[in-house]
Amino acid sequence: MTKLNADLPKDMQIQKRIIHLALPTTVENILETTVGFIDSLMVSKIGLFAVAGVGLANAILNVYIAIFIALGIGTSSLISRSIGANNLEKAKQIAKQSLLLAIISGLFLGIVSLVAGPQLLTIMGATKETLDSSLQFFSIVGGGAIVIATMSTLGSMLRAIGDTKTPMKIGIITNVLNVVVDYVLIFGVGPIPALGVMGTALGTLIARSLGTILLYRKVQHSVIAFPLFTRLNKSSFNELLRISFPAALERLVMRLGQVLYFGLIVAIGAKTYSAHTIAGSIESFVYMPAYGLATAAATLTGMSIGKKDYDETKRIAFLSVKYGVIILSLLGIGLFIGSPIVATLFTKDPEALRQIVVALRIDAFNQPGLAISLILAGVLQGMGDTKTPLYSTAFGMWVIRIVGVIVLGNSLNLGIAGVWLAIGIDLYTRSTFLSYRFKRNIRRLTKKGSPD
Repeated sequence: MTKLNADLPKDMQIQKRIIHLALPTTVENILETTVGFIDSLMVSKIGLFAVAGVGLANAILNVYIAIFIALGIGTSSLISRSIGANNLEKAKQIAKQSLLLAIISGLFLGIVSLVAGPQLLTIMGATKETLDSSLQFFSIVGGGAIVIATMSTLGSMLRAIGDTKTPMKIGIITNVLNVVVDYVLIFGVGPIPALGVMGTALGTLIARSLGTILLYRKVQHSVIAFPLFTRLNKSSFNELLRISFPAALERLVMRLGQVLYFGLIVAIGAKTYSAHTIAGSIESFVYMPAYGLATAAATLTGMSIGKKDYDETKRIAFLSVKYGVIILSLLGIGLFIGSPIVATLFTKDPEALRQIVVALRIDAFNQPGLAISLILAGVLQGMGDTKTPLYSTAFGMWVIRIVGVIVLGNSLNLGIAGVWLAIGIDLYTRSTFLSYRFKRNIRRLTKKGSPD
């Protein structure tokens, strides 16, 4: 530590560390969302059946990704705590076991995708018009699930040791490559034939394979470099599963809840569902800073827990939430004012435009609650508490949102306004519950000296 840093007040040091970690993650997330949007535009040029087919395949792949993200949460929490406790050997053990678990789960889901792909897609609603496109995409991307699993886990390892710049840089390389290769393979250039949906699947797999190689090389040149082929540590492996399983369950509970939740919105009206989907796409760019802050908070919290500096844990949580609320409130103001202009980029239908504006203007007031709930969930996961986010997600999705849509959206005929009011109630309820659980965990830690 330089003399300058040593002279800085502690809060200022924490602020610098939060921004240092959060900014690259935010850029990475924005870029990934943008690339997904560009990919969707390119696939739309193939035809509506192609869009529907890829959408169905992605619905299943999102479940896979949810599992891999959950493994990443467990990985990040345990490695950051080990780093904070100056236990590099344990951090290396966790890294090695996380990668092996990612490889095993990726291989398993890849085999499932190749063997049971048609059946899974049919269950999801694929018709004879969409099944061919869906299966082409799913067989390649789902069959290569090991690549998604390992890339996600390796990125989590680097973020856990405080390196968010490398995943961002590699994310820029892989996402740009993804767009370029997708364009070439989808539409054909020179001697390369147009492969359509198969082209976008191959582009995704090629880009992620390169990303996996680059991330693995970086991990093996970091402080947690590890020999891959050594004996597993049973206690560390069990600890990883203990933290990752509730995180995986949370993601699955959320995805399953969304199926019912979206079905209820469709029941209000097809145009309402379309407006809701567009509003959600616009909002996804607004809350990216909160995701970045949540990642930073999770890493720094884990390190502070590892060194048993619980006062620092409290400051990290407070400052991360403070920044999140300020940033998302400002973006919320922009959302409120600019929603009529932004909405016209997606549709020209007057009724759809009206509904999108209503949704986004309500959502502008939801942003502080979104910031608090996302960041505190990250803080708790950094502490090793993945059960609390599971409870809040289950209650929020299956009780508040679903009941809210039924009562506010349908029974009171508020339509899309009722849907987004329900979302707001959910977010502020979660914020209150997560705040309570964080304070409770801190009291326990201070008293007992351990996370459990």
